[in-house]
Amino acid sequence: MKCAVCGQRDAVVMQRHTGRALCRECFVNDIVSRVRKEVVSFNMFSGNDRLMIAASGGKDSYVLLDVALKLHDPSKIGVVTIVEGIEGYNRLEDVEKVRKLASVYGVDVVVLSLKDYVGYTLTELVSLGFSKNVKVSPCTFCGILRRKAINEVARGLGYTKVLTAHNLDDEAQTIVMNILRGDLFRLVQTLPNGPILSKLFVRKVKPLRKIYEEEIAVYAHLIGYEFQTSDCPYLRYFPSLRARIREYLYKLEREKPGVLLELINRVDTVLVKYVSHYVNYPELPRCAICGEPTAYGRKYCMACELLMMLGIKPSYNLRSHINVG
Repeated sequence: MKCAVCGQRDAVVMQRHTGRALCRECFVNDIVSRVRKEVVSFNMFSGNDRLMIAASGGKDSYVLLDVALKLHDPSKIGVVTIVEGIEGYNRLEDVEKVRKLASVYGVDVVVLSLKDYVGYTLTELVSLGFSKNVKVSPCTFCGILRRKAINEVARGLGYTKVLTAHNLDDEAQTIVMNILRGDLFRLVQTLPNGPILSKLFVRKVKPLRKIYEEEIAVYAHLIGYEFQTSDCPYLRYFPSLRARIREYLYKLEREKPGVLLELINRVDTVLVKYVSHYVNYPELPRCAICGEPTAYGRKYCMACELLMMLGIKPSYNLRSHINVG
């Protein structure tokens, strides 16, 4: 079968949501073109921005870096990756893949471990949680501490945007979760150009938010990414609402390809109108311990609260990695 776009080369990919059979070159060009369109539509970044890629080393962040290098000046791109320290899960292999791609273009890579940042690996934090009967999932510890560290690294190094590798599947799940919870505040925050709630936040944007995870996997394979065979061992703990929503949405997508993309497009349209007319949130308060932003009505940020729940005095160290003043 010949490619539905160029009509010359052999097709290697069936794009489910369009029903098109595409060759390697046209598929890659389609992904880059769609990301470019999303970046321009929401003014995610411009030529003057310094972009910090938040990279786990997995396929999504590897593809994000590859696409960003096609869309932006490599001299204005950096990478930060947080090594969680999970026994039996060698994240350093993934980090090395990102480092090799970055080195081709002279892109700086900052590697920070949770052990250096808070004094404990994720495995040690989870073990403490179990011993103290703290019913918080490992993913919560990981996500909150990683987000805090990435923001501080990007701000300290003078980057103006943080790019995360959330894909269309992730975005659809988040939207449905917030709708089911009636959480308009968090729903508004899914909009790429939504309000910035603190001057201490470096704006986060998600250029891959309208690219299916399956497409990202195919793209990664086509550009030579070697997939890790092991998953994070903590994925099986505390089955979440997100996991149940994920399975339901996958079922819908199988029955009607393109339905998740349509969902995000429709929600974007509604939120753009709502944000432009009604949203005017005040500056977030600051945590009494670390001085970083915290939620309205809270004295401490979630990172500090989680550490205190484990009996740990919150303390964060970035000085060995960046100059934070």
